Amino acid sequence: MVAFEVPEVDYTQYSNRQLLAVPLAVLAVALLVLAAWWAMTGSPVALGVDFTGGSEVTVETTLSPSEIRQTFDEPVTSVQGVQGRTNQYIVTFDSSNIDAIRGTADESGQMELLSSGTTSPLFGASNQRLAVVGLGVAFLGMSLLAFGLFRTFVPSLAIVVSAFSDIVIPIAVMNLVGIKLSLGTVAALLMLIGYSVDSDILLTNHVLRRSGGFYESTYRAMRTGVTMTVTSIAAMTVMAVAATIFGIELMASIGIVLVLGLTADLMNTYMLNVSLLRWYKYEGVNR
Repeated sequence: MVAFEVPEVDYTQYSNRQLLAVPLAVLAVALLVLAAWWAMTGSPVALGVDFTGGSEVTVETTLSPSEIRQTFDEPVTSVQGVQGRTNQYIVTFDSSNIDAIRGTADESGQMELLSSGTTSPLFGASNQRLAVVGLGVAFLGMSLLAFGLFRTFVPSLAIVVSAFSDIVIPIAVMNLVGIKLSLGTVAALLMLIGYSVDSDILLTNHVLRRSGGFYESTYRAMRTGVTMTVTSIAAMTVMAVAATIFGIELMASIGIVLVLGLTADLMNTYMLNVSLLRWYKYEGVNR
């Protein structure tokens, strides 16, 4: 069995400003990406069919996913293999012209149309509102939990800022790599809020409520928190790679979003959060 040992970081070599610089710079770049995307498209993130409306057909064919894309005149959003079924694919489109899509599938002579359906723009807009409300409620609940547990401003703020960055960074990267927001990726973002709260509360609790000095408490928290996060990153990486190989695009997207968010969480927890807690412990609490 492979042993994973968390290295002990000598935080005394770095000032609080140095620790803050990297995570805040990455967060600033992510916010600029979202702002630019919003200015260009009217939305801070590229929206999938779940939120914009579109069409979906399930076909059985010996064609490859790239050949399926070339068969249709309507722009294809994704081609996903049906789990457990050989040569069956779910093909989604931005267009709601389902009659033309069915006609192309029937006339191709190389596909058997198994099912089809559409998502109306009105229903997509409703999904969009529900997703925003869901993320907002989850984030608000996380913030209230942090303030309720520690009842001090700086440590609680550190948890909230870290969680916010853990969400913003993967959303910005999603735009850059072409992953659209869907109900599945929204679920991944909700999971990231839970992961972030877990690691940040673990660190804050060790520093403020456990015995021992600041650096000793930080390292104890890191041994548990880093091990859990790295293990999760490894598992999500395997899931993303396997889903990509088998053509399950939704699962691949969820895995990529979680890997991005968990990697950001390592940076934010053990740089941004540590610097704010150290400032609070040695300077802010005495003022």
